[in-house]
Amino acid sequence: MAAYGQTQYSPALQPAGPYSPYTHHTQGYSVPSYNIKTEDSLSHSPGQNGLLGYTSNFSSTPSQSLYSYSTHGDFSPGIFQGANAITGSTPFSPAQQDFSAYSTYSQSQYSPYYNTHYNSAYLTASNISPSALTTAIPYQHPEHTAVATNHSPESHTGMLLWKVFIWDLDETIIIFHSLLTGTFSTRFGKDSAKAVSLGLWMEEMIFNLADSRLFFNDLEECDQVHIDDVASDDNGQDLSTYNFGTDGFQSPAGGGTLCLGSGVHGGVDWMRKLAFRYRRVKEIYNTYKNNVGGLLGSPKREEWLQLRREMEVITDLWLTHALKALALINSRPNCVNVMVTTTQLIPALSKVLLYGLGSAFPIENIYSATKTGKESCFERVAQRFGRRAVYVVIGDGVEEETVAKKKNMPFWRVTCRADLEALSHALELDYL
Repeated sequence: MAAYGQTQYSPALQPAGPYSPYTHHTQGYSVPSYNIKTEDSLSHSPGQNGLLGYTSNFSSTPSQSLYSYSTHGDFSPGIFQGANAITGSTPFSPAQQDFSAYSTYSQSQYSPYYNTHYNSAYLTASNISPSALTTAIPYQHPEHTAVATNHSPESHTGMLLWKVFIWDLDETIIIFHSLLTGTFSTRFGKDSAKAVSLGLWMEEMIFNLADSRLFFNDLEECDQVHIDDVASDDNGQDLSTYNFGTDGFQSPAGGGTLCLGSGVHGGVDWMRKLAFRYRRVKEIYNTYKNNVGGLLGSPKREEWLQLRREMEVITDLWLTHALKALALINSRPNCVNVMVTTTQLIPALSKVLLYGLGSAFPIENIYSATKTGKESCFERVAQRFGRRAVYVVIGDGVEEETVAKKKNMPFWRVTCRADLEALSHALELDYL
């Protein structure tokens, strides 16, 4: 991928212009030896600088038989509804999991559930209607109201008790890093060349959106934990006619030292310009979180829809199951989804938008642990929602599990799609 250069921003946001179609998804690939930035290192994939942080808990050999769904009806970006709703063929019984202690979730107790559920034929593209993948259809539990996304203490004054679900992103809600490295295809018996191709395609789209619409060229070295971390430097100036490309934020004299290690630069004027960019990112996210196609424009929108279809096929609807659990949580009063990811904040927001997660996570509920680590982010979340709240951590990595145990928070481990389906069953039966 080309090196990041200065992008000129127009006063008003316009749909992205046409660009040459990305062809990785149509070519055969051998599996290269990728050097991707992970939670524990700072190395990068070829052609990228300062890329995403990832986490993976996949073993080299599968610990569970391969599984998938036979599907019916039309496909939407993440959710089946009505007669085509995702349901478990095996009843979920309270005896299969004791949640009364509520200190840790040993998912080995779900073995009767896992072993009887995933022996059908693999999901194929012929099971999916491409024409149906146009807009996200929110999952709605028949006994709950429609999904509400404005879940924060600030928007519900008087609420004293919260149940906060703290999610990891990569390899928990979405499959991305393991497609690039080949671990997903190895573990679940998928076409490795196809998996790498789709991973590269998604990587290109993530950084294209981050660079062209979310100021990543300007903000890569000025990363923040939270979207509002520099809001105190914002004077509230009207940005409708503001020209970000000519405001001198990236001056030649500044070079590569625009931000100190903490992501803060000393000048008041410069900090105000930084705050303006984060404010605009917030506005873009809130405007387009349910209309990503409108943000991308044509032909990128069509490529994005095709990519989403192919990703769901190769991952056996992993994202669909994650979205179902997220929607169940959002449909409950006083329950909220929070994301703590090791990806830098701007690429994380790009991921959230492209994977169709904007309706599940208000931007105020997304935290980047790239600079501070997850423990610090967990502490911020706990300070925000209070000590009386109940916290449940959902992830695949050692870091979030260790922090959860240290803080005596229940931890739900996700290592395969069945873990997400079991999570949805537990939520449906109010065990969580």
